[in-house]
Amino acid sequence: MPSELSVHWALDPDVTFLNHGSFGACPRPVLEAQRRWRDRMEAQPVQFFARDLPGALADARAALGEFVGADPDDLAFVANATGAVNAVLRSLRFEPGDELLTDDHEYNATINVLRHVAERDEARVVVARIPFPPASREAILDAILGAVTERTRLALVSHVTSPTALVFPIERIVAELGARGVETLVDGAHAPGMVPLDLERIGAAWYAANLHKWVCAPKGAGFLHARRDLQEGLRPTTISHGANAALLGGGPSRYRAEFDWQGTLDPSPWLATPAAIRFVAGLVNGGWPEVMARNGALARRSRDIVAAALGEEAAARGLPPDDLLGSMVALPMPTDGPLAATGSGSSPLDTDPVQACLLREHRIEVPIYPWPVPAAESPTAARRLIRVSSALHNTPDDADRLADALRSIASGSARAPVAPAGPA
Repeated sequence: MPSELSVHWALDPDVTFLNHGSFGACPRPVLEAQRRWRDRMEAQPVQFFARDLPGALADARAALGEFVGADPDDLAFVANATGAVNAVLRSLRFEPGDELLTDDHEYNATINVLRHVAERDEARVVVARIPFPPASREAILDAILGAVTERTRLALVSHVTSPTALVFPIERIVAELGARGVETLVDGAHAPGMVPLDLERIGAAWYAANLHKWVCAPKGAGFLHARRDLQEGLRPTTISHGANAALLGGGPSRYRAEFDWQGTLDPSPWLATPAAIRFVAGLVNGGWPEVMARNGALARRSRDIVAAALGEEAAARGLPPDDLLGSMVALPMPTDGPLAATGSGSSPLDTDPVQACLLREHRIEVPIYPWPVPAAESPTAARRLIRVSSALHNTPDDADRLADALRSIASGSARAPVAPAGPA
């Protein structure tokens, strides 16, 4: 039975959509708000870009700052979190032999950026190995801190991990790394709208995030938060007029000037972000705290229902504990039987054969992928995980439907999965 809230999304009603985490889904009223900004832009482009946009961006930043607990002047809009990570890492310089720390729960794309910068500067990427699922927050913290050495210069750590769907104790991680002289770049791609945020309190050097996922803003809405003492020299990946624009007293900093003008682009996703924050908050009594609580409760229920369908092997490996879950849960797939069919690759465009079967035979969209991701260069063979997202357009019935479909495939009553053909 569809959620009564699902009417606000344009999602295909014939597909059970359990993959909000990959690209999000934008509600119709927010898309309408974006359309109004685009109409205004196209009606008088010079007026819009040259005269109106700075004030409109300032208003959007103010709303975002209130939502994420940050001074608006420390926020820069970007297209996505990966772009923000690129901007930070490619602005920094390291010495040969310096160590850049990350862990094996990180996103393939961001580890790729880290490796690119390490290769450029003859530095070294160190990957902390964290068990999955970890027994506790302490286990996560211990694994990361255990990989710090006197050569560690920076750490790239997720707030909410993409492959394993875990909420890391990011405030403690940042504080403990800082006590050891290591600054942290936080990949917060999944955090806004999933967990409460207070960026000033977290205190990370840099925090990169998406708004198109759990905030439900349009695609192309992300942000970078840079601590005030580290903004100088931080450049967007596109250098444009802001690099030498006159800075007037009381006006934007060079950091803000550069990120506010990255060539001609469509800023409507950023400008529609306040509408997304307001709209989603208004969908349930209690606003954003209740949105997060509802999605979290649904994710914990999905963990138990889907784990039972996956069989004894999933339970024997252990399930992610409640205090490490937000609005998603990842579970290990069986290593034998019909559900053990293997796929390849790590991008959202790669399709595991069981994933393909779920969509083809059961009209269920849910990702199945290898972990650790290839860029983590794990010394052990990758395991396959299934990641279930719980958003306001989902209901408990969706997880039940997935569990029934997995049992059907496991019993052989659905057509056996076959490896997908290579890319065209």
